[in-house]
Amino acid sequence: MSVRPHNGDADDGVGLPTVAIVGRPNVGKSTLFNRILGRRVAIVAERPGVTRDRQFAVADWAGHAFRLVDTGGILDDDEGPIDREVRRQVMTAVENADVVLFVVDGRFGVHPVDQHVAELMRKSERPIVLAVNKLDEPGTAVGQHEFHRLGLAEPVPVSALSGRGSGDLLDRVVEALPSPHEAPTAEIGLRLAVIGKPNVGKSSFVNRLLGEQRVLVHAEAGTTRDAIDTYLEFEGAQMCLIDTAGLRRRSRVDDDVEFYSRLRAASAIERADVCALVVDCREGVTNQDFRIGEQAWDAGCGLILVANKWDLIEDRGPEVIARFERELRERAAYLRWVPIVTTSALSGKRVRHVLEVAREIRDERRRRIPTAEVNRVLRTLVGRQQPPQGPRGDVRILYGSQVATAPPTFVVWVNRPKDLIDSYIRYLHNGFREAWGFHGVPLRIRTRARDKERP
Repeated sequence: MSVRPHNGDADDGVGLPTVAIVGRPNVGKSTLFNRILGRRVAIVAERPGVTRDRQFAVADWAGHAFRLVDTGGILDDDEGPIDREVRRQVMTAVENADVVLFVVDGRFGVHPVDQHVAELMRKSERPIVLAVNKLDEPGTAVGQHEFHRLGLAEPVPVSALSGRGSGDLLDRVVEALPSPHEAPTAEIGLRLAVIGKPNVGKSSFVNRLLGEQRVLVHAEAGTTRDAIDTYLEFEGAQMCLIDTAGLRRRSRVDDDVEFYSRLRAASAIERADVCALVVDCREGVTNQDFRIGEQAWDAGCGLILVANKWDLIEDRGPEVIARFERELRERAAYLRWVPIVTTSALSGKRVRHVLEVAREIRDERRRRIPTAEVNRVLRTLVGRQQPPQGPRGDVRILYGSQVATAPPTFVVWVNRPKDLIDSYIRYLHNGFREAWGFHGVPLRIRTRARDKERP
């Protein structure tokens, strides 16, 4: 079993040249990132320090495609542990970049931290494009010339907010790109979103899978703000890991960044094949954990419950695990069908097993049951227990068929669908589960009125 990380993004960019956006905090890096992409991907707020991890996306200009990387702001003192980690993340992005897009704030002239960043970029020996941002008025463009003091490339005036000068800037970027090298774009066979409330070890779990410090990890809750996509190869197949911001209860979302982080996490769930719900088993599984899992389940995702920090539980015998799983499934009905994997992101125990389970769930989510088999099982279930009579007379099950996958969805034709009670639909649901499994996958049954007799 092998896991090999790839730098990637939500739109697949394996083999493309990479452009890293760098600069001190609050010079408009994320706004420029969004401007180049033409859509809001990175979270932007009017205060420094919002972008911490590297954020990836694919951009295109004049027929030249490249991967664009947004990074956190570099400080010159790096006093706190998060500041030092942000700096390490930025330098990692620069080391893996083909071109550096260095952003400065043209309204205030050369800042001492700009000089510090410029020195770091010179040492990187990467081609540098210098963007003098926030020059929103044409008359202020002369402010760009002060930045010749940095001793870098010719400064390019730009307004990331309005888009002014962005075309000229991108012309300079694509001129600095290396010649494209041919590399087949790998098909992504599985998108796995790592979800959960803050500070349960999601980023540590992702880093353990990747074998590198790809995602910023710190004891401060809420460190991951965006949904971060990372590609890896698992047993010859390409996978995408989506590390999401911790989902909090809505009543505690009292901040713009926290609000958009929750939206990013919800979006990650929507585009994932499978979600790994990470919980801290030391604290016990909370109602918030169950609600997050239910959000993924209702969205049609496959689901695994990852009980992290299991190594910190003193008694870890088989009977303890069995009791732990039984109590969880009694508290949330959907967990009856969800695999539970105990892991330790710290030691790595059973972490990669989650990928094996996720792949199995992905396959279950794509399964299609032949119509003849659906009706055979349906006849058996109806023969075992007839549907209760409705207020207008007998309720008869006519036939059924699977109409969709991902998640598996069945339609059952009934002479009086409005009279088929919910408990009987649950009976059919359990019968379908007994026949075909669909472990880790939500299964949907819809009823439909017969418009004519089936031929």
